[in-house]
Amino acid sequence: MREPRVVTFYRLLPEPSPFEDSELWESCFRSSLERFRRQVEQNYTETTLARLLSSSDPVCRRATVLALRLVGTMAVNAAVAARLRDEDATVRQFAADALWSIWFRGRRCDDSQELQRVVAQGDARKALHDLDGLIRQARDFAEAYNQRAIQYYKLREFRRAISDCEEVLRLNPYHFGAAAGMAQCYLRLNKPQAALRSFRIALEINPNLDDVEAAVRALEEVLGEGAEDS
Repeated sequence: MREPRVVTFYRLLPEPSPFEDSELWESCFRSSLERFRRQVEQNYTETTLARLLSSSDPVCRRATVLALRLVGTMAVNAAVAARLRDEDATVRQFAADALWSIWFRGRRCDDSQELQRVVAQGDARKALHDLDGLIRQARDFAEAYNQRAIQYYKLREFRRAISDCEEVLRLNPYHFGAAAGMAQCYLRLNKPQAALRSFRIALEINPNLDDVEAAVRALEEVLGEGAEDS
């Protein structure tokens, strides 16, 4: 059976080489990636790509997850999150990267562009103000809440950050970043049991988070395996 064209397109991406000029390779890779994106958009619907995520061929799954990183929407959020448990390590890594792109893309192009603009600025309080405005007009945009939680964390407003992380997980239960971030907030508030629960949630969503796994082991050692909040 002929391999899907998405695999053919994927094979055209340049492999990194230690003997190549890094800047030249990056420029070539970005150009090839853009061609890959255009070919995918011209030849595949998102529904077809979602179906290819279940291919028995790991190269096909790699190509498909990469394609969805470039063009995927929240409609494939759950399907891509399932690849976090893929037997192929590259697919798992590509899936994590794809999810962040999908989350930032959200559901509407204008909201995504505004979020990108806001997070690019360095002033946390100005970013908070702008994120408040974005959330008022896009209350279902989970990543906007997540980025606001990050700004609250920077300003040491940990309870507000936790509240936003909870909202992220309500809107997007696959957001391992929000779960891990919430755990960090609980640690800052000296609530290790709550931190352990949140770290476990992050690890349940994405079992490839080595730092989170280490944090879980450390907290379990201190608190005991089944420790709960009093």
